[in-house]
Amino acid sequence: MKGILLAGGNGTRLLPLTTCTNKHLLPVGQKPMIFYPIEKLVAAGITDILIVTGTDHMGSIVQTLGSGKDFGCTFTYKVQDDAGGIAQALGLARGFCYGERMCVILGDNIFEDDLTLWANEFNKQERGARIILKLVSNLDRFGIAVTDNDKRIREIVEKPDAAELNRLHDNNEYTGYFAVTGVYFYDQKVFDIIDSLQPSGRGELEITDVNNKYLEWGELQYSTMEKGWTDAGTHSSLWFANQMMSGETK
Repeated sequence: MKGILLAGGNGTRLLPLTTCTNKHLLPVGQKPMIFYPIEKLVAAGITDILIVTGTDHMGSIVQTLGSGKDFGCTFTYKVQDDAGGIAQALGLARGFCYGERMCVILGDNIFEDDLTLWANEFNKQERGARIILKLVSNLDRFGIAVTDNDKRIREIVEKPDAAELNRLHDNNEYTGYFAVTGVYFYDQKVFDIIDSLQPSGRGELEITDVNNKYLEWGELQYSTMEKGWTDAGTHSSLWFANQMMSGETK
């Protein structure tokens, strides 16, 4: 299984901290943020890792991470010329992942669970995708996966507004509401799905559309995080990530 670490984006929600640096190099605890997902991949035995980032900070990312030998892995680097969304960035991994399954992690995802269990669960699947969910209270910040009494995902909604939240909660068949975290497992069909996508209203290729296509095919499974998680993409969540990694949330 190949690893793909997406570390692009403009980091606008973290200004002015990101004025001169990529957000994934900001400190969390005693390390740059990006170290944590790398260490999770390596601990799960995924040691061939593609790093995707933008043109502005590729030099600093490479200078910080090097070849991967200090982490016990091998890095390959790809440049995302424009911030066209998570699915667009993932599309750059087509050649890197040729013929193999993949684990995709967003570089600002900080979590405490072991990745190995989810990787093993995905390897047992004959086909399709597996996404990692986390029970949260602030549903408007994330892509939300809604489950039913049979623990099946019924739909995924990207950052639902008040009207969408009311609709979801009013549906008597829906019993669980989870954030879709930035950890995904895909088979090779993901690249065909990306090729078929149209940009959203934000002008981006949305990973939610990728996941919904697998859901439509009946090939989307999920696992849940039981321990701490944050996406560290805002000032408050970056603060929480520092608290979590220092053990102050225990």
